[in-house]
Amino acid sequence: MPELPEVEVVRRGLVEFLTGRTVESVEVLHPRPVRRHAAGPEDFVSRLKGQVFAEPARRGKYLWLPLTSGDAVLTHLGMSGQFRVQPAGAPDEPHLRVRFRFADGGGEVRFVDQRMFGGLSYSEGGAELPAEIAHIARDPFDPLFDPDEVVARLRRRKTGLKRALLDQTAVSGIGNIYADETLWRAKLHYARATETLKPLQIRGVLGHAHDVMAAALTVGGTSFDALYVNVNGESGYFERGLNVYGQEGAPCPRDGRPIRREPFMNRSSYRCPKCQPVPRHVRW
Repeated sequence: MPELPEVEVVRRGLVEFLTGRTVESVEVLHPRPVRRHAAGPEDFVSRLKGQVFAEPARRGKYLWLPLTSGDAVLTHLGMSGQFRVQPAGAPDEPHLRVRFRFADGGGEVRFVDQRMFGGLSYSEGGAELPAEIAHIARDPFDPLFDPDEVVARLRRRKTGLKRALLDQTAVSGIGNIYADETLWRAKLHYARATETLKPLQIRGVLGHAHDVMAAALTVGGTSFDALYVNVNGESGYFERGLNVYGQEGAPCPRDGRPIRREPFMNRSSYRCPKCQPVPRHVRW
């Protein structure tokens, strides 16, 4: 599932192609991607006709498309959702689900989703922040992100460190890939009990999270397959710079020990056994 860097790459791509454009029509080619819009596909389409998009916005992994009316289209990319920009009349993608056409007659914006775990919904009054995601914490790139507040929040959790980083109500935007990369940089085991960490250590973890995601942003994010691409269909290249994630058996870039893959929350965690040893106090 795309994490903060991948969603931010998509947001930046949509800024140029959506901002200020008036919707002429919306075509829903499959109902599942608008299943979160309780009133149904026809209502979704009718609400958007004639609306004008403002600049796309993001919090953590969540992207929304504000409208100048004060409402918004809330989006979730899921595992394979993509926004693609195409010239009007270009051939349809195999998994095209929703098409936006505009009054200026220019290029279309399309929502493509092979597995259909993602989707779109109309959020009344959601231009500033959709109510549906108001519980999501600010991310390390947010101008109002407060490290001291997040430090206190994480130390109160009494959980494993990686679990805390993945909890989007504590700090948003960090998923499995960037959590593993962050913890490798911080030289901490994923099961380290949060309450045993000093505030300065947690600040360091948050700093590493910011830095690793910023590095990913410079190369378009992480693409392991064609399911994540930007609005022009291009892949990101940060997988070439991953130190531990997906690197089972490869030598640790710091000390040469083979990277281990271990089960974690129905997925995997990757760590260096020397750099990130199992601590005395753990919370799995």
